[in-house]
Amino acid sequence: MLTYAQAGVDDEKTSRALRGIIDLAKATFKFRKGKIGEPGEIGHYAALMDFRDFYLAMTTDGVGTKVLVAEAVGKFDTVGIDMVAMNVNDLICVGAEPVALVDYLAVREPDEKVFAGIARGLYEGARQAGISIVGGETAVMPDLVRGFDLAGTAVGIVRRERVITGEKIKPGDAVIGVASSGIHSNGLTLARKLLIPKYGLDYEYEGRELWEWLLEPTRIYVKPVLELLESVEVHGLVHITGGGLTNLKRLTNHGFYLEMPPIEGIFRLIHENGVPLEEMFRVFNMGVGMAVIVPWREREEALEILGKHFEVFDLGTVTEEPGIVVGNYGIGL
Repeated sequence: MLTYAQAGVDDEKTSRALRGIIDLAKATFKFRKGKIGEPGEIGHYAALMDFRDFYLAMTTDGVGTKVLVAEAVGKFDTVGIDMVAMNVNDLICVGAEPVALVDYLAVREPDEKVFAGIARGLYEGARQAGISIVGGETAVMPDLVRGFDLAGTAVGIVRRERVITGEKIKPGDAVIGVASSGIHSNGLTLARKLLIPKYGLDYEYEGRELWEWLLEPTRIYVKPVLELLESVEVHGLVHITGGGLTNLKRLTNHGFYLEMPPIEGIFRLIHENGVPLEEMFRVFNMGVGMAVIVPWREREEALEILGKHFEVFDLGTVTEEPGIVVGNYGIGL
């Protein structure tokens, strides 16, 4: 049995360590009080700054230890897509349309092959998201970096009246899941330490080698979600990243009763190798990369719109009681 904490990533310890930084960061809000760009109180996935008629949304994220798999197999294009995806998928959770991104690439030494691969991925991610990459920074730090690290910051815009806060979520609302493309960019530390020493990256599982499962790029949900927002009343949007289904708790104190899709592909391999079921749902997206919460009366239309783009799941409903129940697996989170 192996948990995320045993693999070296203790989310609770990290949260405790971050409290001081978060408190000081919030204390800086006073520096813009009453001025253009004043920080908003909303921001479960992206920070919001008040520009009177609209909010500027901002988020920052990276690819994490997925880059170690890319280095091991010498394939660098997919992680560029991942970096764009992790940022723009967060922006749309507040209802913002992603607009632009800047990247940060830290390397031990410059390598044209690595740079070219990453650039192709960034371009493809930007194409899928409909954004511009307007700048960036490359740092060569042989004393600090062993391989490379890739991160970025993205901005988006949303009209004041269209910000999605989660406050409209109520019991009886429908929860719709949009399929992930696999492991995305979360839980890679656990997956790597569990699977690679035992099987090796060339291990074939269900017709694909292990490295292919691990490097499958994060799905970008921008265009279908923006289309949905034009047609359906949306009460909540949840990017299922680190923390798995517990990300739903970011939006509301209400609970959820869900029926999740079958455990397949890379998730089945991880579970079969000793990760407890409850831990699986706390760490990985388990096949659902984005959850959409809509009034029950809007459920069918939302399923139809999202289903034109990706596989969708009629996951369940919002409940009065707090907590997350995965009914078909007997799990409570």
